[in-house]
Amino acid sequence: MTTTLQAEQQGVHIERTIDIKASPRAVWDALLDEVGPKSTGENGKPMNMKLEAWPGGRLYRDLGNNTGHLWGHVQVIKPPALLEIWGPLFMSFAAVNHVQYRITENGNGARLKLIHRAFGEIPAEYRDGMAEGWSEILENIRKASEQR
Repeated sequence: MTTTLQAEQQGVHIERTIDIKASPRAVWDALLDEVGPKSTGENGKPMNMKLEAWPGGRLYRDLGNNTGHLWGHVQVIKPPALLEIWGPLFMSFAAVNHVQYRITENGNGARLKLIHRAFGEIPAEYRDGMAEGWSEILENIRKASEQR
């Protein structure tokens, strides 16, 4: 018997904040849409994400015929101020993620703060693109919020 131990543990900590000229409720609604049914992947292709917006609810990609990917579970939900998701997210390897979206009033609108923490065997190509990916998602939420 041969046993090989090869585990390079990597951590990720990303924080992004964006000011949005919309009410906290409008930002909340846009956030739930962007995390769930309006989520898109590469080239703007729909991801068919489902978000069960209650404690313990699932966030998953529905590929039809009882196939898909579990991305995580709702750990905390306090509309219209806080959503936390815990799980593997888009990673199909030994890693765990925690994403917190916090919405606060900010003068004429709202501030959305995202914190993403991850730990595990996370390949460099995943780590390298995460910050840019989150910036795009937050911008999508801003645009959708301000159009409501």
